[in-house]
Amino acid sequence: MKFPGQRKSKHYFPVDARDPLTNELNPVIRPKNIHITGIDQTLVDIEAKVDDDFIARHGLRKGNSMLIDDAAAHALYEELKAKALVTNEFAGGTIGNTLHNYSTLADDRSVLFGVMSRNILIGSYAYRYLCATSSRVDLNHLEPVDGPIGRCFTLISECGERTFAISKGAMDKLTPAYIDKTLVQSGAALVLTAYLMRAGDDPITDAAMTAIGYAKEAGVPVVLTLGTRFLIEEDPQWWQEFIRENVDVLAMNEEEAEALTGHRDILLACDQTLEWCDLVLCTAGPAGLYMAGYCSDEVKRPTSHPLLPGSIPEFNQFEFSRPMRKEDCDQPFKVFSHIAPFMGGPEKIRNTNGAGDGALSALLHDMAANFYHKKNLPTSSKHRYDGLCYSSFAQICKYANRVSYEVLAQHSPRLSRGLPEREDSLEEAYWER
Repeated sequence: MKFPGQRKSKHYFPVDARDPLTNELNPVIRPKNIHITGIDQTLVDIEAKVDDDFIARHGLRKGNSMLIDDAAAHALYEELKAKALVTNEFAGGTIGNTLHNYSTLADDRSVLFGVMSRNILIGSYAYRYLCATSSRVDLNHLEPVDGPIGRCFTLISECGERTFAISKGAMDKLTPAYIDKTLVQSGAALVLTAYLMRAGDDPITDAAMTAIGYAKEAGVPVVLTLGTRFLIEEDPQWWQEFIRENVDVLAMNEEEAEALTGHRDILLACDQTLEWCDLVLCTAGPAGLYMAGYCSDEVKRPTSHPLLPGSIPEFNQFEFSRPMRKEDCDQPFKVFSHIAPFMGGPEKIRNTNGAGDGALSALLHDMAANFYHKKNLPTSSKHRYDGLCYSSFAQICKYANRVSYEVLAQHSPRLSRGLPEREDSLEEAYWER
């Protein structure tokens, strides 16, 4: 487990780094390993530049998103490859991206539940998915299926308009039998996406609900990322009840926040969402990102940063507090934090699809670090009270913000390496301010 973010702290990792003067007095204790689990629709994102005739020839509507069958997907892909129109192919899926980035940042294990083609050919979609996934992501529990995994084609017209063609393949065929109860209940978190709840007659919804049941039974935090506003605005009341009953941590963007709560103001949306869950991460594009959650009144910590105006005056006043579950607080107190984009954002944004997944992976890293530290050093003063995360709201914002920057500055939604040990431009000033 690598330590999340960069800071100087008496709780610095690794927990097995000990004083050489006392090495002879205390026996060597091997750190206990941890992991997180997640469920996803395994798919590959294929990006290509095409003309309007290509879109019309394949029966697609320009600027729209459409489901296509396997035969249509095969014909589409064959023509793209034959005419060398494909510009990028990436392993995709919200949770797949998040687990990959988590394992890259933490250099630690995550477990993915999903499906994978039984017979894998070199160069196939399944082959590309496996090649683009970190070796620290445990894929041994994927359910083998006959047929291809999902494919999402992003077709970019000359005018810049994007047309999406999605072929589900067998990505929603995960059955509850392939959800390992022991792995879910021994993990630091269970991560899901809202897409899993809208799979129609396919069994992946039942598999997700089975995993949620296992996690709730063992007190494992359930983390949900909303995915798209269009899914939420179909029935926001249903999602509010689902979150209230099943979710501890919610990740969303500003559009999804408005669809869920009806509030365009992000602070008010986060405040409303805290009525249904314990911790909220909301990315807001050029405005940066927000966090909201609970802390017990007696252990809240005031910030040394300038107080920020907003619909909730001086909302970041106690952002140096650590997030807690509401039920673990003697006197629950709502805490909010915000940070502007790291260095104003990249000079050139190459990809926006994975920025939220990157931010969520940073939050998961901090949650897992807290679980790891508590498991290995239960008597540490860090754990006088039950924290949901290792760091403060403000520190997690900085870390999530920094990871989002890395994703925005590259084409792929998946990190190829962790953050640099020392920042070339800012050294440690960003982390210390």
